[in-house]
Amino acid sequence: MGTSEIISEINKLPVSQRLTLIELTIKKIREEEKKEQLSIAAEKLYDDYSNDPELTAFSILDQKDFYEAK
Repeated sequence: MGTSEIISEINKLPVSQRLTLIELTIKKIREEEKKEQLSIAAEKLYDDYSNDPELTAFSILDQKDFYEAK
């Protein structure tokens, strides 16, 4: 189905359903954009978080067993 057919079908919907469709579509686009931005930021900072001693100081604890205090 092409864009013109989709728009034609959307125009057949009542206004309230069209508004709901638009709101859900915008929400989904914003979620995808935020996820993409977070992914890009994580990639840019990966080397820092992997190699900077100040950021990796506690990673030595990753190998230790953890016991919950009771």
